[in-house]
Amino acid sequence: MTSRERVLTSLRHEEPDRTPVTLAYGHPDGLCRRYGRPESMGRLRQDIGGVFFKEPSPPERIIREAFLPELPAEARVDAWGRCRVMNEAGDAYRLMHPLERVTDPAVLNRFPFPDLTQPECHAHLDEAVRALHGAGVAVQGHMSQTVFETAWELCGMERTLMDLATRPEFVLAVFDRLLQTRTFQARRFAQAGVDILRVGDDVGAQQGMMISPGLWRAQLKPRLAAVIAAAREASPGIAVNYHSDGDVREIIPDLIDVGVTILNPIQPECMDPAEIKRKYGRRLTLLGPIGTQTTLPWGAPGDVKAMVAGRMRECARGGGFIIAPTHTIRPEVPWENILAFYEAVEEYGRYPLRP
Repeated sequence: MTSRERVLTSLRHEEPDRTPVTLAYGHPDGLCRRYGRPESMGRLRQDIGGVFFKEPSPPERIIREAFLPELPAEARVDAWGRCRVMNEAGDAYRLMHPLERVTDPAVLNRFPFPDLTQPECHAHLDEAVRALHGAGVAVQGHMSQTVFETAWELCGMERTLMDLATRPEFVLAVFDRLLQTRTFQARRFAQAGVDILRVGDDVGAQQGMMISPGLWRAQLKPRLAAVIAAAREASPGIAVNYHSDGDVREIIPDLIDVGVTILNPIQPECMDPAEIKRKYGRRLTLLGPIGTQTTLPWGAPGDVKAMVAGRMRECARGGGFIIAPTHTIRPEVPWENILAFYEAVEEYGRYPLRP
């Protein structure tokens, strides 16, 4: 099977030749270069490739002059107006929020939200998808941090959560401005022929959700439904991958209800992947769940292999499973553990699976 055939077979909840595998975050070539192991690029299978919108130039001048004049000179402003101040090592940052002090929704008419409808932002997608399909790879259109995360990065987490609970007019106006762009992106990805649309917002914490399930259902569920509906207008069979770290068990039935077909990453430090497979394995494909908080960085290669073997036993039977690390592989992960992950996928992930 090609990588794409393997992924699509598993998404149909059928068993392919081998369990599909992806890094989920990053690409094997970049990972091998970071570790100084370019000779290993061909050893790290990646069954899913990604395509992205090209974003316009950051509106740094407007942000600094009209919304956040105290922004440090070294801060980075992205196309959405999100502001990051990096640490000295360049591997972490603190956020500054350009809409944190704004209360009048009319001001949003002056905020420089990116216009992704411009052809230069998306005209490349059709050819990019064709090229990946031609290489035999399944294609995912990336659009996570769909509404909630982008909104709180603009407005501040505390302010966003407090406003949602007590005076939601402004933050809901921000949600809806973001939603206009996200529905366009979802439709355009589908038109370009991606196999998977990736959406999502981190709404789970280590123990339970960071936002009440009732509030999520009232304000975020219908907006997620609108994004998925826009994609399915153009491509009724498109798979939808919802990403949230943490424990989101309380809203999994709601995710299924609005059309999510893949759940990522099923963080094993917060949820039991075997339990999720038992409860929802006929309706959801599980994408994950090799822990990057625990086993990958701090375990030995044998621990990594044992985790992969266990996940195959618990989650891979009957298809509906794509194995991956739960998040970015950080520098503290030993190279030997990365190789152990891939070696174990090849050893234990061939169908028919071992008893």
